[in-house]
Amino acid sequence: MVEEFTNELDGQIKFYQAYLPLVDHSISVDDVYEDYTDGIVNGSLLEFKLVINDINKVLFQAIKYLSARRIKGKEIPKNILLISLRNKRIYVFDSADYIDSIEKVYFGSASVENAGFISDGAKEELDYGSNELDEARLIKLLRSQNFTKINIDENCIVGWAERFYRENPSADKKDFIGDNTGKVNILGEIRRPNKLKGFINPYTGETNKAFQYLMDKLNDKFQKKNLGAFYTPEQYAKKSIELVRQAIKRVPKGNDYIILDRCAGTGNLEKHLSEEELSHCILSTIEYYEYKVLVEVLGDKVRHIIPPTEKEDTFSLGLVRGADALSEEYINNPIIKQYINDPNVTIILFENPPYAEVNGTTRKTGSKSTFKNSFIAEKMAKEVKGTAKNELGNLFIWSAFKYYLRQTTDSYIVYSPIKYWKSQHLINKRFINGFAFNRRYFHTNIDALVSCILWSFDDENVDDIILNKYNIDNDEIIHEGKLEIKKIHSKYSNNYFDKRKFENDVLDGIACDLTGIESQKSEKSIRVKKIFNENIIGYLVANGTSFDNPDLNSGLTISGRYDGNGFFLRSDNFLEKLPMFAASRYITYNRHWTQRANIMKSADGATKFFEALEKGNIKQELLRILLFTTLETQNHMRSFQGSDGRFYRNQLTLDNSNGENLATKLLTKLDIREKEQQLLNQWDLVFKEAKKTDNYNPQYSYSVYQIIDELDIVEKTERGKIFHQYPELYTQLKTLKKLVKDYYLSEIVPFLFKYEFLK
Repeated sequence: MVEEFTNELDGQIKFYQAYLPLVDHSISVDDVYEDYTDGIVNGSLLEFKLVINDINKVLFQAIKYLSARRIKGKEIPKNILLISLRNKRIYVFDSADYIDSIEKVYFGSASVENAGFISDGAKEELDYGSNELDEARLIKLLRSQNFTKINIDENCIVGWAERFYRENPSADKKDFIGDNTGKVNILGEIRRPNKLKGFINPYTGETNKAFQYLMDKLNDKFQKKNLGAFYTPEQYAKKSIELVRQAIKRVPKGNDYIILDRCAGTGNLEKHLSEEELSHCILSTIEYYEYKVLVEVLGDKVRHIIPPTEKEDTFSLGLVRGADALSEEYINNPIIKQYINDPNVTIILFENPPYAEVNGTTRKTGSKSTFKNSFIAEKMAKEVKGTAKNELGNLFIWSAFKYYLRQTTDSYIVYSPIKYWKSQHLINKRFINGFAFNRRYFHTNIDALVSCILWSFDDENVDDIILNKYNIDNDEIIHEGKLEIKKIHSKYSNNYFDKRKFENDVLDGIACDLTGIESQKSEKSIRVKKIFNENIIGYLVANGTSFDNPDLNSGLTISGRYDGNGFFLRSDNFLEKLPMFAASRYITYNRHWTQRANIMKSADGATKFFEALEKGNIKQELLRILLFTTLETQNHMRSFQGSDGRFYRNQLTLDNSNGENLATKLLTKLDIREKEQQLLNQWDLVFKEAKKTDNYNPQYSYSVYQIIDELDIVEKTERGKIFHQYPELYTQLKTLKKLVKDYYLSEIVPFLFKYEFLK
């Protein structure tokens, strides 16, 4: 019997509609679609084709899906059902027979390059269209809850760790990878499966050495936040050894030297040092299972590991007693102290410090940030002001110069985001040499600059340094030239924020959420003053110097944003404030790894800017920034009726359907060139389509963002695909966004650098 379907998806849906109610009436069609497969139903993976001509080819596609599930820490269904829709035939395979193939790693789409796979043939063939016994067998298979156990290896352990911690929130690292070595004999889940016993085989490795490059990713969520550990890629570790050897050359003749790493992890930074260089190393790590791997890998090669041996009380809540580099005990460690106190020993620190920050946007750890209660944090807070003291890595950097380095020939080679020098001014030491590395390869998912710099102990105050840039491509380190890093001296809030108060300001206004709508948060959660004045046209947030979480730290709303951190835009001078908003969008349109964590927001050009403003030399440039602001989607100003009884009309939009507004009035003075005309024409096309939508309100003056949020209605199909209710509107918006980006890069960015809004 041959049945026709309009397409494969049509056949899948009809299949599920027929059989899911007989398997489990609580399962919907949407529930079965997982991980880009055609469906997972209990212990069965289903792969549909209109007609299956090459069974092995389709089987290999299914195996690739199962490989991806293993890597993600998801159970492997025992049954593989290959379904040929038109002739209603199913080929049944047992995934256990193909475990070797499932445990390989595949790249690219699962549906391509599948020809040539060899199988042992289907275990069963079911004719579910005409044979009732086969149909009953199909239902039984779909009801089955059997899974194939996989073997844990370095390719999948992170996925299974994340699942284990997610399903067992109180568990920690020992519960997952604990072994029988050392004084703490706790067998973790991978060695004695309990929670995952139906899905994984016991891991038989005696130690965790096989996972040494992944130990940072195997911490539970709390430890990841608290320790802030990041893996150092091998290519960069090798490169940074050049700086170590440069530091060794500075050692005075006749001196001994030590290479101290207080956060060595499993020793990845040091493993490529020569035997002679390793013999000068003193290493420690606070995480217990990293400590055990460190001892196993480098214990017989280095001068000292802190602590030298494991004692009965070494293990303490997953950490190593005596190895906390932020404690007073560590600073007074007699092994290290003997070298610090010896003037004939040169001190070299070589570290990739952990990175975490309190109330930050990269790792928000809040009250659980135990490093804030450390001895070093307490001492540092007495000497360092501002946000620098809130970052874990900075505690290592500050304490290196405070407690360990003491002679001009002492050196510090340190990996860190460059802001400790560029904007926080944590140190003013002599720069000797340095590299810029791409943070993406440090077990993160972001392109950003990480500096690795060789500093001398002696003081030197310079405004710029030059780093050599190194990226990684196909596992090879690539030199991409030189990069200048410029120091920042002043912030927007110091020079540009409008802090004026007016006698007719009243406190009966409203607050807005991040999206620009009126905030419904409790009064306790609203930090901004609800000021209203006829001269207030909006509220501008351009917070901090860095571009960590740029959408949180920049924005425009029609009234005060609930979390504060900005200022009210007034009608008499708002135009000169808009460069801050424009600068805050830089990283959104410039995602190259050398830009994030390097280019920052600055007010260093304030004097030059105000002189140009007073002389009237930048009128056209400011109008171009105004045009950009009206079309930028992070401008969340919108029109609406407030709960205070006032109607809030957007004044920074090109929508003049309700009469002229501040923006359109000023833009009559803009010299309209080809690029400006393109933007204006495209806005007209967007607005034309916006007015056709059902939700359009003619009383509103719409921003681009309000159109996107309220009029460009988005729905999802059963397969999770995005569907726009008004495709013409979406198409015009997409074109506008591209034009706005191009305009920003060519017409706005040069101005922002010229007047050092960006630096």
